[in-house]
Amino acid sequence: MEIKKTAMAGTLESSDIQIMLSQGSNGLEFDLVSDVAKQFGKAIQATITDVLNTYDIHDAKVKVVDKGALDMVVKARAITVVQRALDMADEPDWKVI
Repeated sequence: MEIKKTAMAGTLESSDIQIMLSQGSNGLEFDLVSDVAKQFGKAIQATITDVLNTYDIHDAKVKVVDKGALDMVVKARAITVVQRALDMADEPDWKVI
């Protein structure tokens, strides 16, 4: 699917994650900022990539600022940002959950 607009989900509060998604042209381009990137960076990226693949998004710029979010929070924020970027927020695709 094609990203219709740049979108953001999440906050910069402790135990949360902020994800910004915008159009890209060279596959998935990640910019991850996290104090725990060395330990959990690949897992964070994999969770977000799984959500993007579910929506058939293969070209996007993904800016991530992690503040210690658990995996379920990462997934929830990723689903939210994708649905906002695809302009589906009013009609969410519940089967992805």
